[in-house]
Amino acid sequence: MKLASVRDGDAVRGVVVDGDTVFALPDGLSVGEVVAGGLDRALETGRTALRGPGVPLASVTLTLPYRPPSVRDFVTFESHVEGVRKSVDGKEGVPEAWYDNPHFYFTNPHALYGPGEPIRAPRSSRALDFELEVGAVLGRTGSDLTEVEAKDAIFGYTIVNDWSARDLQAREMTIGLGPAKGKDFATSIGPWIVTADELEPFHDAGGFLDLDCRAYVNDELIGHDRLSNMHWTFAQMIAYASRDSVVLAGDLLASGTTGGGGCLAELWGRRGEQVPAPVEVGDRVVMMVEGLGELSAPSSD
Repeated sequence: MKLASVRDGDAVRGVVVDGDTVFALPDGLSVGEVVAGGLDRALETGRTALRGPGVPLASVTLTLPYRPPSVRDFVTFESHVEGVRKSVDGKEGVPEAWYDNPHFYFTNPHALYGPGEPIRAPRSSRALDFELEVGAVLGRTGSDLTEVEAKDAIFGYTIVNDWSARDLQAREMTIGLGPAKGKDFATSIGPWIVTADELEPFHDAGGFLDLDCRAYVNDELIGHDRLSNMHWTFAQMIAYASRDSVVLAGDLLASGTTGGGGCLAELWGRRGEQVPAPVEVGDRVVMMVEGLGELSAPSSD
């Protein structure tokens, strides 16, 4: 089942997307409310929605699917770490500590954008970059979860674009506190949430989701990778995040950037120059992930 939000005048309404048709969620429920109720109840709610009248998907405007209470962004692709570290920090290789655990940082849950919404780079930045990621949406709250419990807590998945101002990031990370203004200005999410049951067939023997992931700028293919090249599974990531802490229903935990050019900075680090060039005003960045759809956004001034 695909859950999305559509703009209806000044209101935002939750819908189920079935092929080329959308169906309103019953009782005016929002996608956030459905996520908070857990996957089993959501599937029942979705079946109820599908019995109602539908309208063409082409006739509605998709917006941010929902607002997560928090957004954790992990870094789980070794090739991404290697390339970006060379580009941002000027250092070779992968830090030893990266292999210890699936590390993450918290990004800004208030600067979120839906499909098609324009993204403006920070005024002082001249190196706007994208990051192709997949995010797991939680449908349960918990602490100190086992990996089995963590997998069961996954409500669904969505595409995430963690926009980055690489020049700001390179300077501020010399302080040692991690990314801040180089990251907190925009994260795109969407176009919808695909419930976890739909993606079960894509799990490989190791528990990884084996999805084809591609990033384009103005129709030019920039990056291509398999999501199964993650170093940790989503279950391991969620269990680690919950250790000695708490994760909430609705929390979004992003995979981190895919390798193979899932962002420009990885390529810059490998090539020693900014080729391809940073994203410019008017460029359109498109993420395509097997089973999850397409998330696009133009860069604006």
